[in-house]
Amino acid sequence: MRNLILIFGIFVLFGCNEEPEQPAITLPTDLNYTITVSPTIQGRVSVEATAKKANFYSIIFEDINEDIKESNPEGKATHTFSKSGTYAIKIRAHAIESKFIELVDSVSVLVDETNTSGAPTSGYTSPLTYSNYNLVWNDEFNGNKLNAADWNFELGTGNSGWGNNELQYYLKENTSVSDGVLTITAKKQAVNTSLYSSSRITTQRKRSFKYGRIDIRAALPKGQGMWPALWMLGDNINTVSWPKCGEIDIMEMVGGTASGKSDRTIYGTLHWDNNNSHAETGNSNVLPVGTFADEWHVFSIVWDENKIKWYRDNIQFSVVDITPPGLSEFHEKFFFIFNVAVGGNWPGNPDASTIFPQKMYVDYIRVFQ
Repeated sequence: MRNLILIFGIFVLFGCNEEPEQPAITLPTDLNYTITVSPTIQGRVSVEATAKKANFYSIIFEDINEDIKESNPEGKATHTFSKSGTYAIKIRAHAIESKFIELVDSVSVLVDETNTSGAPTSGYTSPLTYSNYNLVWNDEFNGNKLNAADWNFELGTGNSGWGNNELQYYLKENTSVSDGVLTITAKKQAVNTSLYSSSRITTQRKRSFKYGRIDIRAALPKGQGMWPALWMLGDNINTVSWPKCGEIDIMEMVGGTASGKSDRTIYGTLHWDNNNSHAETGNSNVLPVGTFADEWHVFSIVWDENKIKWYRDNIQFSVVDITPPGLSEFHEKFFFIFNVAVGGNWPGNPDASTIFPQKMYVDYIRVFQ
C-alpha cells in the first residue's frame, strides 16, 4: 500500500504590523515511480521517479542500521542492501527541501549472506592466462591477513596530507582480508587531528616490475570526497623524488555528483618530470549504467617499451606513447600502491551526502610478462 503525504508550511503572524507576503510555494503533483530489483547484482535496488513541477527528488532507502538518502534532479537512485529482508523506501518530489510530496513503498531482496566480506557477488572477471604472457606474480588475497612478504602499510597523514591536503589518517586496522577479498575501509573516525581514517598499502622494496600486463579486479567506494586509487610509483622515488620517479595511475576515481566528480568515472594517468616541472597526461572512462561500487570491474594496463594502454573490463580507453626521451621514467621498475583517500585538492571534502563507512574491495592483482 502506498501512503501519499503532503507537506505544507504554516505561517503565523505576530503583532500589528503587516509582514511582507511570502511567495506561494506550489507543491509537485502526480508523483509516480518504479522500483527495480537487479536480476544480476544481489541486493541492488534502483528507483526512478517522475512528478509534475518537481524541482528535485529525494529517495530514502531504510537500511538496517541507517537511512540512505540520495537527492538529485533526475529522480534516480540506486542502493545495494547487504542482507536479505524487506525494506521501506520513501520517494519524495520537492518544491524546496522542506516542501515535498511523498510516497512510501517497500521492496524485498535476497542476498547470499555467506559472503562475510560484504563485497559484490557479480561483475566482470579476467582470465588467468593470456597468449604470449606468463603469470609472474599475483595475490588472490586468500587467508585472513595481508601477506607481509609482499605488502607494507604506510601510516599517518604523510607530508601535507600525502601532498594533496587529504583528510584521512592511515591505519593498519582499516585493512582486512577475508573470503578471498582485500578490503580497505574509510571511516568517519577521529584519529589525532584527522577526522577520518583509512588504509594505504604498497609493495615497495618487495614487488616491483617493468613492463607487462597488470589486471586488478576491484569494486570501489562512492560519494563526495572519496578518492580510491590503484597505482604505481618508480622504485627510485626515495633518491630522485616525485615526479622524477614517474607515476602510473592504473585507476583513480573522484566520487560524488558535483561538477567534475562522478561515481561512474575512472581516470588513467601518467605523471613525470619535464625539465624540473610536473607533467601529466591521461584519459577517463565512464560506465554506461550504475556506479563502480555496484559490482566488480577489472582495471588493467598493458605496458611495453613503446606504449602504456589502459583498459576497463578489457575495453581500451587510453594509450600513451612512452618512446620520447623525456619519458625515460617509464622504462624502469615500479611498485604498487592501493589506497582510499578522503578529501584533498582534487575531490574536495566529504559533505552531508557522503555515507560512511565506505569500502574498496580487491579480489586479485595479477602481473603477466
